[in-house]
Amino acid sequence: MARILIFGGHGKVALLLEPLLTGRGDDVTAVIRNSDHAEEVAATGATPLVADIEHLDTTLIAGLISGHDAVVWSAGAGGGSAERTYAVDRDAAIRSMDAADAAGVRRYVMVSWLGSRPDHGVPETDSFFAYADAKLAADEHLRSTDLEWTVLAPGTLTLDPPTGRITLDPSGNGEVSRADVAAVIAATLADNGTAGRTIRFGTGDTSIAEAL
Repeated sequence: MARILIFGGHGKVALLLEPLLTGRGDDVTAVIRNSDHAEEVAATGATPLVADIEHLDTTLIAGLISGHDAVVWSAGAGGGSAERTYAVDRDAAIRSMDAADAAGVRRYVMVSWLGSRPDHGVPETDSFFAYADAKLAADEHLRSTDLEWTVLAPGTLTLDPPTGRITLDPSGNGEVSRADVAAVIAATLADNGTAGRTIRFGTGDTSIAEAL
């Protein structure tokens, strides 16, 4: 059994991930901002923890992380203002990495996106630029740490049923279901061989375990 902390515990991917983890016996804590979501999270078998990480410093985040075996970052501002996107997707994410290090929790899985590269090509005039820029900064900070990190970079997310099969480094927008992303996260947490890797993926023909 692993003790796993998920930031963004009420997100669409996280709500699919949590029952996968609790179903195999993991002890899951799901950090959520809105207490109204606690009941839905608890129904997955996870333990909801209400905390607004956008406004917590590194020391307070380390207190949340302490005692766990792994951290999953699946939080995000969800669009809206560029200011809040940077505050959550970059700054809070980076504080959580530093907090994991301070808490002595080595395993850290970041849910990023397929295009998170220095040459992502999103112009500064595009409303999506803040997200692309913030995620890249967070990913690069994570890769610079001594944590046992994995950056998972799925393509365009869909609500399709899970297939259990993916392809690495897909061409185009790399569409993939949120359910399969959840399954990839679960498999990554169970496979220490994924540490130190950036894994870009979309729907494909290879089983998740084999692809990883």
